[in-house]
Amino acid sequence: MLNIEKNKEGSKFEIKLSGALDSATSADLEEVVKNELEGIEELTFDIADLEYVSSAGLRVFLSAQKTMNKQGNMVVKHVPDSIMDILEVTGFMEILTIEE
Repeated sequence: MLNIEKNKEGSKFEIKLSGALDSATSADLEEVVKNELEGIEELTFDIADLEYVSSAGLRVFLSAQKTMNKQGNMVVKHVPDSIMDILEVTGFMEILTIEE
């Protein structure tokens, strides 16, 4: 189960994720990334309450990063230690901008 909270203010968009971002739930986030990033210059993922991310979830982050590389900035903040380990092992630490 994945909960997606969205907060859009002008060209800023924050997505707060809680639960598990896996093959069963990544399509929901992918739809948000595909359909709601037009005109967005600052995208923030708050994943403080994300418990798990699979390779399918990582692909959605990568897709969002590629989109934002063309139109602005993307930040992933409040990364739990368990997910930080996954980001380090997969090399996503070099791809994503991580903030406290």
